[in-house]
Amino acid sequence: FQAEDGIRDRSPSRGLGDVYKRQPIAYLNGEHIPVSQATLPVYDSGVVLGATVTEMTRTFGHQLFKLNDHLDRLFQALEYMRFDTGLTKKDFRQLSIEIVKNNAQWLDKEGDLGLTHFVTAGTFATYAKISPEGPVNRPTVCMHTFPLPFSMWAEKLESGQQLVTPNIRHVPPQCYDPAIKNRSRLHYYLADLEARRVVPGATALLLDMDDHVTETIAANFIMVRGRTLISPEIKNILPGISRKTVFELASNLGFQTVEQDIPVEEVIEADEAFTTSTSYCMMPVTHVNNAPIGKGKPGPVYRTLIDAWSKQVGVNITT
Repeated sequence: FQAEDGIRDRSPSRGLGDVYKRQPIAYLNGEHIPVSQATLPVYDSGVVLGATVTEMTRTFGHQLFKLNDHLDRLFQALEYMRFDTGLTKKDFRQLSIEIVKNNAQWLDKEGDLGLTHFVTAGTFATYAKISPEGPVNRPTVCMHTFPLPFSMWAEKLESGQQLVTPNIRHVPPQCYDPAIKNRSRLHYYLADLEARRVVPGATALLLDMDDHVTETIAANFIMVRGRTLISPEIKNILPGISRKTVFELASNLGFQTVEQDIPVEEVIEADEAFTTSTSYCMMPVTHVNNAPIGKGKPGPVYRTLIDAWSKQVGVNITT
């Protein structure tokens, strides 16, 4: 795995002081600050409305993976929301590299980071009088990292996860473009609460208004029939970068990939299923609504693809 854009060789260029080199840092509205001080005021639209677009990129061996793809998607969201941050994509890239370079110092050799970008609509107009900025409504821009919590996923990466389709439905694309990654996620939260009441520890797999499978709270869904990977149609889901990576790996290995509407009844009949997410890459699905998928354990296609991904990045993703 070669870090893109010369990330492996680039160094900070914005004059980070020694104080920031002694602790994890974040970027907030033009300043590098200790991550513990990266907070939003109560009058920010990200708090008031959840009016926030976001991205999360991870590292492998402390090197950012597909940063360009994540920034491309972030800038599509910024354009959609009409957020003018005053920063270019090149600025975001360089700031991202600097923060990861600094904050990776506090990781052990086996650890990796998640890098979060988020941009809010700025001060909510009703609260303008209590904002130091007054009525000026500039977007809030933040970038920060966190150690990836591998212990949260380790068992499920080996034994699989259970999904439940709740009564709560996915937000229809008529409300906002599902390609815009955002933090207006109350429906996800409630859906997971419902799923865990049905099966403790389960994750919600949301359906659309026509009873077709969409995605989970933080991952795309893919099922397998023979040597074909089948994903819900892109019109209803976030076009995940990990999903795209899996499709690329699958094509290179001779698998076919298809996008189509998937009734939940067809999921039960699949040979295998898994979810894809930036944080853990791929996670097998062994049960949906208490019904086993295939043999009810991680299958050979999952193993083949996760091994191929591990080989590509030079890191054993499942350990």
